[in-house]
Amino acid sequence: MAMTPFIGSTDPLSSFFLIPNNVVLRFTSHLGEIHVKGQLCFRSPQMCWDEGAVLKVTFFGVRGSTPCSTRCTSGVGGHTSCVVIEPEDSEPLVCDLGTGLRCWGESQPHDGTFAATALITHFHFDHVQGLPFLACADRVGARFTLYGPRDDGRGVTDMLHEFVRPPFFPVRLDQLRGTYACHDVSDDVFAVDRAKVTVKPVPHVGNTVGYRIEADGFSVAYIPDHQAPLDLKSIDPRVRELATNVDLLIHDAQYNNDDWETKAHWGHSTFDYAMHVAEQCGVGSLALFHHDPSRTDSNLTDEVDRLTARAGVAGFEVFAAVESMVLEFERQPNGRIGLLRSSL
Repeated sequence: MAMTPFIGSTDPLSSFFLIPNNVVLRFTSHLGEIHVKGQLCFRSPQMCWDEGAVLKVTFFGVRGSTPCSTRCTSGVGGHTSCVVIEPEDSEPLVCDLGTGLRCWGESQPHDGTFAATALITHFHFDHVQGLPFLACADRVGARFTLYGPRDDGRGVTDMLHEFVRPPFFPVRLDQLRGTYACHDVSDDVFAVDRAKVTVKPVPHVGNTVGYRIEADGFSVAYIPDHQAPLDLKSIDPRVRELATNVDLLIHDAQYNNDDWETKAHWGHSTFDYAMHVAEQCGVGSLALFHHDPSRTDSNLTDEVDRLTARAGVAGFEVFAAVESMVLEFERQPNGRIGLLRSSL
């Protein structure tokens, strides 16, 4: 992957992000409107939104296990799992509540009109740690609806109240001013405005689910923590059901092949197994996700570069999910789903 310096960039490792080869970034700056095609772009443009985008997906946290903040990981980002899916004319769907949640909340209304739905895959710290820092939900009149799996005999309400309380946090969840409506899910289908949400259990350490979101003919599968089988070939039928023919698959890719030698039972997938799932399920695009906290920007660049040709043969795009990356999808005149743009 060529690392072409961007205008004004003095430190590529701390300022770039990865985008698919065929995606064009458009933004404005003091230099006027700029178009960039390729994998490297600067991190601080002012957005220019095109009319006609129907589904928007924004990555606010892309790491697994624990947040990280080093010069070598800052380009991809250090916040833990949080992805916001915004169907047209529907309230936001927030996939997991990792530390990236706070960053998303900064852009939301703080006047009590906030309303959103959270899709929680499981209750490990890296997927819920951001909840008490969502300031926009801590307002009279605010509403946050949360779906997630039961675990060890406890429902979503009990687990969140157990987590957000002293001595782990200064106040209890029931002391916050907004309304938090919790729902237990496992193998379910429900609607959020115009979006259909399918829930299926997914292999991991502890009770875990994945989600498939469908709205206006668009589909996204969110499977951030997935224990790959030891043979790295078979695919759980529930995972297949979530991922088959989706426009975008967001999938666990925490380990490389060397990691797998010692961590095969730790609950995650390799880059190559994520590719295998994408190939077998016929996806449109694959976002490699839940990056190991030790995975550097250059490590991810090398992995994406290695997998790009393989994805091309299979007929889909592969890229590393990057903090603040925005994907927009629209239906093209030929009826196919088109990835409009990836931008910051």
